[in-house]
Amino acid sequence: MDPASTLMSKAAPHKHIDARGQQCPMPLLMAKRGLRELESGMVLELIATDPGSERDFRSLERLGGHRVETEVSDDGIYCHRITKA
Repeated sequence: MDPASTLMSKAAPHKHIDARGQQCPMPLLMAKRGLRELESGMVLELIATDPGSERDFRSLERLGGHRVETEVSDDGIYCHRITKA
């Protein structure tokens, strides 16, 4: 089973982005592009391996007004669930 699939086992997101292997700032840029396709209240889930993505997504929450929930698996996979403002 994909370790990312065990994280955040909540309702299915409206959009899923796999940014594993991408380094800063790519996961954040990929999320911003994905959010453009969603309406307010919709959820984007982004999976990343870059530890800096956690800091980037906290900034996205603070500056963009989106709600961001992040979980990290034991093997260093970050699952960010972003609810669009």
